[in-house]
Amino acid sequence: NIMKEISLLPDNLLRTPSVQLVQSDTVIRIRNRHNDVIPTMAQGVIEYKENFGVDPVTSQNVQYFLDRFFMSRISIRMLLNQHSLLFGGKDKGSPSHRKHIGSINPNCNVVDVIQDGYENARRLCDLYYINSPELELEELNAKSPGQPIQVVYVPSHLYHMVFELFKNAMRATMEHHADKGVYPPIQVHITLGNEDLTVKMSDRGGGVPLRKIDRLFNYMYSTAPRPRVETSRAVPLAGFGYGLPISRLYAQYFQGDLKLYSLEGYGTDAVIYIKALSTESIERLPVYNKAAWK
Repeated sequence: NIMKEISLLPDNLLRTPSVQLVQSDTVIRIRNRHNDVIPTMAQGVIEYKENFGVDPVTSQNVQYFLDRFFMSRISIRMLLNQHSLLFGGKDKGSPSHRKHIGSINPNCNVVDVIQDGYENARRLCDLYYINSPELELEELNAKSPGQPIQVVYVPSHLYHMVFELFKNAMRATMEHHADKGVYPPIQVHITLGNEDLTVKMSDRGGGVPLRKIDRLFNYMYSTAPRPRVETSRAVPLAGFGYGLPISRLYAQYFQGDLKLYSLEGYGTDAVIYIKALSTESIERLPVYNKAAWK
């Protein structure tokens, strides 16, 4: 309750740099204290499945709860990051990000973020498979032809989404074509229209059956072996199965979406939709019903 106590101090005292520094450092400590929430929750779900099994009703209830829980977490961390980046303390933004408004980039270069996500995912893929698929990237700015594709967005949110999608696409491609030794490239198409920014990522990793598409967004389902908890910080190529559902929440947070379209035996298309207009990028938060008041 230290934040509440700080707010009760006299106004003149609250305006002093030293008190503002203490408040900023407190905000940063609160944020960092909850860095491990996702692996902790994932471990709890795994232990529940091992002890009690899974049934459709439980799976649906867990999905409903975790979607709302993680969406709230995205929003809270957004506020904490904004405060720490705007008001200083030990967590000031990098000099290279001076044009950012906190964690928001008014001119987020989509291609740069996607290439950054690809390179980092590729390093992981090279580490696990000693090889990796190439990237073929095409962009079309239908709104302002000839101009680079830029939107008002949080680069870290977009990076999280494309990094997870690249990891999934690379793993599927490497395992599906392991016998051939020739790995088809991952194709990314970026289009900026009047209403939407669309990023489509296509792989030839064999795809999945239609009946399994919804499972890929389920917190109680993962196609990868269970990671060891003590190594969960090492950013594995595949882990608890939370990458896709949380990436979809990041897309939905500002009224976008993430969808999968798969051709079994061939590959999968993952499509990220982001609002092209910042005026339409209103945060989406869970609405709590009266049962939550008790």
